[in-house]
Amino acid sequence: MALPLLAGAWILPGPAQGEPVRVEIRRSEAGFELLRGGKPYYVQGAVYWARPDGAVPLEGLAACGANSVRCGGSLVAAILDAAAGLGMTATVGLPLKMESVHGFDYGDPKAVREQLDQMRAMVEKYKDHPALLFWGVGNELTVGYKNKKMWDALNDAAAMVHRLDPNHPTLTTLGDGSIRRGDVEELRTRCPEIDVLGINWYKEIETVPQRVREAGWEKPYLITEWGPSGHWQVPRTKWRVPIEETSTEKATRYLQRYQDTMLKDKARCLGSYVFMWGQKQERTHTWYGMFLASGERTEAVNVMQYLWTGRPPANRAPAIAKLSIDDKQARDNVLVPPATPHTVEVAIHDPEGDPLTFLWEILPEPTQFGYGGRGERKPRPLAELVQETSGATLRFLAPEESGNYRVFVIAKDGQGNAATANVPFRVEP
Repeated sequence: MALPLLAGAWILPGPAQGEPVRVEIRRSEAGFELLRGGKPYYVQGAVYWARPDGAVPLEGLAACGANSVRCGGSLVAAILDAAAGLGMTATVGLPLKMESVHGFDYGDPKAVREQLDQMRAMVEKYKDHPALLFWGVGNELTVGYKNKKMWDALNDAAAMVHRLDPNHPTLTTLGDGSIRRGDVEELRTRCPEIDVLGINWYKEIETVPQRVREAGWEKPYLITEWGPSGHWQVPRTKWRVPIEETSTEKATRYLQRYQDTMLKDKARCLGSYVFMWGQKQERTHTWYGMFLASGERTEAVNVMQYLWTGRPPANRAPAIAKLSIDDKQARDNVLVPPATPHTVEVAIHDPEGDPLTFLWEILPEPTQFGYGGRGERKPRPLAELVQETSGATLRFLAPEESGNYRVFVIAKDGQGNAATANVPFRVEP
């Protein structure tokens, strides 16, 4: 997934003053160890694109036991300063553009040189920031790429970082498809200036330790993105739309994947950044974010606090057992005639017995998608279809127009927690 170039009217502060903290990788008979300021440092982090003082403040991440963030774009200065104030660190993304997504031509020497100059300015600006941990040199550059000169530009950028900044290692990220395709060998042979392999992997992440070794990667790696099952990895309906896991199912995935991967390969794995600490629209407005747009936490946040601290939160998010339309769940391929009445029910409980409020929405299935959610927008809710809501029950009228839709439920406990689920359905005469 792409780290977006965030923009806005918020005036960003300059980099905090202070001495850089040296970060180095030490090899031992057992494997690799990351040292920061001469002390062992294991990355317990999250991908974080938000304003540090916004709906999902950085203090909340630190309070859950995290020690690092992965960030990029126009909020880097603010995030670095906020991280430093909380005793946290940041992996900062350098903007190498993608051939397939940005249309960048790695065969154009002038464009490559200008891109390197832009990255050089960023390195010079932030290299001495006390919160800096790694330089992330590009993200999933191999997605849809054709020009192998990209590897030369990547290595040149990492070499430039090393010349300017001897205190912070370099990494670049590859996605699961790229690793399956054999791109680790390209990285290993063509980019010796890359110190750490960053891996973005979701379903079947537990295979990563073995795959890294089989690929011949002899340096350490960092899981730079992981989380729920990706929309390309889940079962689909007969009309080929992906079936999203409930927030409870996702929480189970977070727990299992962390325990079965990162915690089992500390010899090679330097830690991880969970995806993603905030909210975003990608396929749906609930798929990848661990929060609602209004700031409520899902069960995934509870799980990460437990994994990072060994203690669950005092008040936990509601848990969803199932969501159904006329007693049919998503895998039952819900087909309904136009303009017919239907009943939706959610089976849910709150661990502390907090009273729940429910938000129901019916949305058309989006038809335009971008890499990493690039350019995607949440469709307009079809509020006119809602006939009655009564707690955990919704009665609605199917749209008159044939097509693909989803019914969403969000349950809030009034204590800052929430649960989410949706069922896709198709309208056919």
